Amino acid sequence: MTTELKCISPIDGSVFATRETLSEADARKAAERARAAQADWAARQLKERIELVMAGVAAVGAMNDEIVPELARMMGRPVRYGGEFGGFNERASHMAEIAEDALADIEVGEDETFLRYIRRLPHGVVFVVAPWNYPYMTAINTVAPALIAGNTVLLKHATQTLLVGERMARAFHSAGVPEDVFQNVFLDHDTTSALIGDRAFDFVNFTGSVGGGRQMERAAAGTFTPVSTELGGKDPGYVMEDADLDAAVETLIDGAMFNAGQCCCGIERIYVHESLFDAFVEKAVGIVNGYTLGDPLDPETTLGPMAHARFAEEVRAQVEEAVAAGATAHIERSKADDGGAYLSPQILTNVTHDMRVMRDESFGPVVGIMAVKNDDEAVRLMNDSEFGLTASLWTADIERAQAVGDRIETGTVFMNRADYLDPGLCWTGCKNTGRGGGLSIIGYQNLTRPKSYHLKKVTK
Repeated sequence: MTTELKCISPIDGSVFATRETLSEADARKAAERARAAQADWAARQLKERIELVMAGVAAVGAMNDEIVPELARMMGRPVRYGGEFGGFNERASHMAEIAEDALADIEVGEDETFLRYIRRLPHGVVFVVAPWNYPYMTAINTVAPALIAGNTVLLKHATQTLLVGERMARAFHSAGVPEDVFQNVFLDHDTTSALIGDRAFDFVNFTGSVGGGRQMERAAAGTFTPVSTELGGKDPGYVMEDADLDAAVETLIDGAMFNAGQCCCGIERIYVHESLFDAFVEKAVGIVNGYTLGDPLDPETTLGPMAHARFAEEVRAQVEEAVAAGATAHIERSKADDGGAYLSPQILTNVTHDMRVMRDESFGPVVGIMAVKNDDEAVRLMNDSEFGLTASLWTADIERAQAVGDRIETGTVFMNRADYLDPGLCWTGCKNTGRGGGLSIIGYQNLTRPKSYHLKKVTK
């Protein structure tokens, strides 16, 4: 039995694309083909796998003129920002560059009697479930290193960005990656859970909601299949009294509002030392008042619609509840705000952690700003969250940033920057943000399993 997946364009609410899901039988056949193809793929020289993957990446880049307006239609990001190929290529390139060292045998020792080493072997079939908000960059985080390490990959993309997986698979196949080695699949939730539960996959990587992550872990329960998750976030920024105020405002507000606030590591709450608070808010309001909300296909638009009207409904509800509870809203409603997917950005002050807008993930163009007296108060508030993905600290004192960073429950600590994924660092989180780690050498460690060799030599 199949169901129809529909991508509803946030531009006008029309159906932009539809695809039929695979039946459970056909989905199992796809997984079986991936398993059958894996040994031959892993037997290829590492250099060859790297070259084929990077050729696939380049083929995606060659499609960029088509991809950029397609993304605008699927999830609303303005065309003026040029798509995702820069980050897509940067991440894949870094993983290609470090592959030889990251996958090399770990030499433990050799003497006249024994040879001992640890080898890293691919898991086998890797299942990647990718989100819609940065659909190319989030997918390549796992697809590139998984393939380079010798795994085969099945990619299931979000319905909101229905065509992304097709484009990636087409590009990689055109570059010479065998069709059964990298497959794009359309699956419903029940089929996905059934395949995970029956151990059709050897590793699952999921990026999405906390609820979705729980479903993945439930499906895998008892199978011992590793499940890596990157889930919700409520990332804080903290501006200390010695910070570069202009740089802090510009970066943190951009981190809160870019992509209509639909960023995994977007800034959702800001704590500012009381001596800088008024100036910070004034500058922040000035920046946001300069945005142009509108059609993402218009080059003049700087803020597009949210990807779906229901996402905007949640943000509106959080803002309205906060204002009713005493928060101050600083941004007037835009003429383009239609009560649907087109949502005015908002800056809130007089907020508290009793308000959902400071606790629940918003994933939209709203940020609450609070004054704090010192590091202790800031740390307490930053840790008062069920999530832990990134935190952005603003100070001229690197030792102070390190000391504060050590106390924050988070996956990444930024100093004087925000909202950036460095492929040389492990992308990871804690608490309800999930577990696992992508990119960097740790990404390869998670996409392979260790195998130890303890070889006794025959001596006379």
